[in-house]
Amino acid sequence: MSASEPSAPLLTQDGVPLKVSLRKSQRRLKTRAFMLVFPLLAFITISFLVPIGSLFTRSVDDKLVNEVLPRTFAELENWDGQNLPDEPLYEAMFLDLKTAEKIQIGRVSTRMNYEKSGWKSLIKKTVRKMKTIDSGPYKDQMIKIHKRWGQIDYWRSLSAMKDPYTMGYYLNSVDLKYGYNKTIIEQPENRQVYILLWKRTLLVSLLVTVFCLVLGYPVAHLLATLPVSKSNLLMICVLIPFWTSLLVRIVAWMVMLQQEGVVNDTLVWLGLPEDLRLPMMYNFTGTLIVMTQILLPFMILPIYSVMKTIPPSYMRAAQNLGATPSLAFVKVYLPQTLPGEGAGSILVIIVAIGYYITPELVGGKDGRLIGNFIAFHMQNTLNWGLAAAMGVVLLAGILILYWLYDKIVGIDNMKMG
Repeated sequence: MSASEPSAPLLTQDGVPLKVSLRKSQRRLKTRAFMLVFPLLAFITISFLVPIGSLFTRSVDDKLVNEVLPRTFAELENWDGQNLPDEPLYEAMFLDLKTAEKIQIGRVSTRMNYEKSGWKSLIKKTVRKMKTIDSGPYKDQMIKIHKRWGQIDYWRSLSAMKDPYTMGYYLNSVDLKYGYNKTIIEQPENRQVYILLWKRTLLVSLLVTVFCLVLGYPVAHLLATLPVSKSNLLMICVLIPFWTSLLVRIVAWMVMLQQEGVVNDTLVWLGLPEDLRLPMMYNFTGTLIVMTQILLPFMILPIYSVMKTIPPSYMRAAQNLGATPSLAFVKVYLPQTLPGEGAGSILVIIVAIGYYITPELVGGKDGRLIGNFIAFHMQNTLNWGLAAAMGVVLLAGILILYWLYDKIVGIDNMKMG
């Protein structure tokens, strides 16, 4: 055979080309691997990705008012907004309310009340009494039913709801809102609460992370350096909180931190004047104390797992070369533990920033965080659009923190042991 002639393809025992057989085998392996991970993929999609997608959709969805009041919003385009509307807009509102279903009117009036307080009672009273109106003109008759129909602010507030998709919920989550003709203005001073909540949430998360790091680092070092018999006993003490109900731990702290609780009684026994008992419940201080204790294991375990991999000989070698114990710790030991500190810090701050039950039970009005108000809007006001927008902002904040951590420390350097 000459060098220029192509060699015959390799065949399997069945006479199939080897390359074809390998491709079929790899395809089967990939199919088998996909089928093994498919249940987990489906679970993640259904329980995680779909709710997040629904969260994004709900935060901008404002179609309800447009669907129930189509004539009103069509006529609203012809109104100059400077004076009270003319008869056609009143007629359109009357006909929309008259033809809408009762359940739709309830939902629409609730949505309109988010934009301007008083819409809900106005719509309800009008629907009850509109049976007395047989024919137009409707303007004077509707104003007679309720004087708010003659107030221009209510009609102007409709302009913020005329688009089926809106960024209004996101504006509300940072104490802003749409004014007339979609201008962005600040909320009234008595309704500006969310900026304060965002700042408090971030502050609490950062402080809890710092406290956990300061308290957890020595414990992790002790766990990593003690003999196995003693470190195992200490590790059980660290893990006990995971075996205890979160609610039980919070209630125990509530008993300990109250004015006549264990902590204050101990301080009084140590010499603190009776009239100077420390207020540690239903305030900012109580939130910090309880959240730090609850999240402390999340800091200890990553740091410990990294410390356990550092050979003790490194410190001995540094000291043999002339370094003092403190210098050897700073120059040799501490840099090697940074991946564990980073992992623990990002874990604690992400959990803390969305915490709900602890601030709800021990925070009071000064210790509640943004998560508590998300739950409040979901359960009490039923303002799901605002709750979804706040949830998206919270998610974006966590992603920003994650991105900053990647830029400063590096995700590749994060280790859990």
